[in-house]
Order: sequence, then C-alpha cells, then structure tokens
Amino acid sequence: MQKILYVEDNEDNVYMLSRRLKRRGFDVLVARDGEEGVAMATAQLPDLILMDLSLPGLDGWEATRRIKAADPTRSIPIIALSAHAMPGDREDALAAGCDDYEAKPVEFTRLISKIQNFLGRRNGQ
Repeated sequence: MQKILYVEDNEDNVYMLSRRLKRRGFDVLVARDGEEGVAMATAQLPDLILMDLSLPGLDGWEATRRIKAADPTRSIPIIALSAHAMPGDREDALAAGCDDYEAKPVEFTRLISKIQNFLGRRNGQ
C-alpha cells in the first residue's frame, strides 16, 4: 500500500481529503504542522507528501526546504496545497522544492491524476 503524508492543520480538510485518499487505497499519515511533517517524513519515508503551505509554526515552505535538503527524503515528491492562490505562488512553491502545486479547494480528480503520475514515476513505470 502506498503511503501519503498529508501535512495540514485544518481538521475539515484532513477529514475530507484523507477519507477520499483512503477510499482510493492509500495509507494516509497526517501531520498537523511543519515540524511534525518534517519529522514524519524522515521517520516514515512516505511515497508522496501533500503539503499545506500555510501552517502554524514552521510553515509549508520551510518544511519543504528541510525535507528536500535531507538525503533520506530528498526524492519524495511533494505537492503543495494552498488556499491562498496568489500570482507567483506556484512558482514560489516550486522554487522552495515542491514538485507540483494545487490550489484549494482541491479538485480531487486532478489531484489523484498528479499523485498517480508521481507514484508511477517513483516506481519506474
């Protein structure tokens, strides 16, 4: 079972998206802030990370930088999720190390397509 780490502080978002991902057969781990996200990425080595950018404490931008700077977690694909879709946010997220960007509210079908694309590449498909 492929493991997705979802770094998100909003309980409603966690509930909705994690349920839908689990129904698709993913094992979903949840971190509530950036510090916990970095720690869980290192400890669990998920197949993919969904990273909210607006997090309390250590934000998603810095959490992504830390994950991408560490050898064990560098190759894990990260899809940034942001409710604050401002001009330049996608580019800034990619510059911080995210592999893709999705504005909230997330369009689930498109997100699943992106997840499957990244996981297929990681598995050599």
